[in-house]
Amino acid sequence: MSVRRIIIDTDPGQDDAIAILLALASSELEVLGITVVAGNAPLPMTVRAARQVMELAERTEVPIFAGAARPLARKLVTAEHVHGESGLDGPALPDPTAEVQPESAIDFIIRTVRSAPPGSVTLVALGPLTNIALALSKAPDIAQRVQEIVAIIASFREGGNITPLGDFNCYVDPEAADAVLTAGIATTVISMDVTHTMRTTAERLAAWRERGGRCARAAVEMLEFSQVYDIEKYGWEAGPLHDPCAVLYLVAPELFEGRDLNVRAVVDGTVADGMTVVDWWGVSGRVPNVSFMSAIDVPRAFDLLTERLALLP
Repeated sequence: MSVRRIIIDTDPGQDDAIAILLALASSELEVLGITVVAGNAPLPMTVRAARQVMELAERTEVPIFAGAARPLARKLVTAEHVHGESGLDGPALPDPTAEVQPESAIDFIIRTVRSAPPGSVTLVALGPLTNIALALSKAPDIAQRVQEIVAIIASFREGGNITPLGDFNCYVDPEAADAVLTAGIATTVISMDVTHTMRTTAERLAAWRERGGRCARAAVEMLEFSQVYDIEKYGWEAGPLHDPCAVLYLVAPELFEGRDLNVRAVVDGTVADGMTVVDWWGVSGRVPNVSFMSAIDVPRAFDLLTERLALLP
């Protein structure tokens, strides 16, 4: 079995935490490092949250790198109203012991991609794309060496979740999103059309709690906190599970459906700022630049999540 070597770029976030746990539990993946960006909370909080996740999983040997504290050209927008002041409100998490590496997240991405064989490092983007855009700006040569970017971004049918049109990761830094989307790198987009169907019902969370250990129980408590906001907003029976879908795609791509098409980010300062323009029918004439995932086999995806979380302490 070949192993995908990945860097997880993240702004934890309860769903980011579960994505990281899933990656650590999956033998198909080798996590080379965690690069952290501001997003769901300011950078000091997202860095601490990443450290807490690695402590929870007893994987403090995986290095953590702090990246961009603000978007490329905008004031930072955060989401403590969803995730709490810590970004990981809910469970009582351990105090982190692992030190943050002195190297910046941007330089770590560049160094790792340059030093690895071409096409052997995948970037898993769970938050705003600022770190990756900065790395590409500083070292354009790495665009030809990255195997793939798998990003939680964009929406076609589901609209926006932070503005009427903008998904959070794009809206926080649309300039970064558009820079990455147009960089010529093989990119897979896991859209809200997928993630909004991944609802963490009481039955699914009960299965995690019943079969898993400390990490699975913490994951349940995280989502019991964060989905309160989503249930009220959407009127659903449970909240959607976004970021683990990027890792699920790497582990089991057969669970997903999608098509190759063109996606751009709106950066014009209008009401559409941060919207992703998804050319579903190919009417723009623009060349497809992403593989856009629009559906997932939800029961099988949750079965896999339950199985993998149960492998953790």
